[in-house]
Amino acid sequence: MKSTLKLSLKANEKLYINGAVIRPDRKVSIEIMNDAQFLLENHVLQPEDASTPLRQIYFILQVMLMNPQGAPDARDMFRKSLPLLLASFGDEHILASLKQVDRMVAEGDVYGALKTIRSLYPAEQAALQGGNDREKLRDFEPLAMGAR
Repeated sequence: MKSTLKLSLKANEKLYINGAVIRPDRKVSIEIMNDAQFLLENHVLQPEDASTPLRQIYFILQVMLMNPQGAPDARDMFRKSLPLLLASFGDEHILASLKQVDRMVAEGDVYGALKTIRSLYPAEQAALQGGNDREKLRDFEPLAMGAR
């Protein structure tokens, strides 16, 4: 049995599906009836907002969904960035979740990986504000930023 996903979009709200940008001119509900890689506009991270280690890795994975032609390069960047990110955190929950993100990306579930990363933002914020990862995170440097 195939599962379907019903989405409701407001007028002019963008939806990114398999690299295509869809923007309805009025409120609309759509059903995605098969597997598709998609991203809702409110989950799109702008380059200037990729200001923390997790947001930087999120941005890299986001490129894979929004720009299928650039997906191989983004995947390579993810593979190079993930070990640096894992070495930057001491929090076991974050580390376990990042390993899960790695598995999801390997299995082609980039959307699930993005959702998992978004769920880690509060833990990352706590680490940045004074947790035991603060000094390590300050030294984290992304491999690349701002591909538009």
